[in-house]
Amino acid sequence: MKLLLLGGTADARRLAKSLQREDIEIIYSVAGLVRMPDVDCEVISGGFSQFGGLQAYIEQQAIDAVLDATHPYAEKMTATAWAVTQQLNLPYWRFHRAPWQAQAGDNWQMFTGWPQMLESLTEFKSVFLTAGQIDETAIATFAQYGEQDGEQGQKQLLRTAVQPKHPLPDSMRWIKAIGAFDLENELALMQEYKIDVLVSKNSGGKATEAKLEAARSLGIPVMMLARPELPAGITIFDELDDCLAAILKTL
Repeated sequence: MKLLLLGGTADARRLAKSLQREDIEIIYSVAGLVRMPDVDCEVISGGFSQFGGLQAYIEQQAIDAVLDATHPYAEKMTATAWAVTQQLNLPYWRFHRAPWQAQAGDNWQMFTGWPQMLESLTEFKSVFLTAGQIDETAIATFAQYGEQDGEQGQKQLLRTAVQPKHPLPDSMRWIKAIGAFDLENELALMQEYKIDVLVSKNSGGKATEAKLEAARSLGIPVMMLARPELPAGITIFDELDDCLAAILKTL
């Protein structure tokens, strides 16, 4: 049996290694934007357009099933994978790690998209952006905030694993960093830049959770982007063992 594993997360790497121990042939797909995974199987990088699309690749490689363990915000990839496997009548599983939950002392505000969130950020002086790439519209808005009140305008700190896709305004500083992050360093970073608000996706997992602990400790509000909705009807797992058991039962 041949399984296509849509990866790019630590959870995907763990699943790949566990499935290999069960002698399941795996092809691991990764965008390749950050780093190549340490997995002992065939790896393809750069998406499926190079093969004529996901459906064409699955048919070319005689894939028997698809495990989607991409990032919780990989909305387009998940929708495509679900539609293709439905079309080809193949088993499909989605590993979707559990979201973070607000705890005592947290001050979270939830948003479904950038436009609403941007409006809520006007009152802050130092914004820590940890929600991945930001588009040109958001960048232009941050530039305006930075120009307000001259030198006293808003400052933004953008942290991503890869270089920003668009030019950044003078008010925004970019730092490249790849998790996992620890509490001590997150506290130091927020204090150094006098951060007064944190912007985050609700990615879940331990690797980047320390920023939320730091915000809680410092009394900093968190503007949280809610997760996109998953397609109706898909089989979802948020525990690795349960996901593995379901796959092994089928394959």
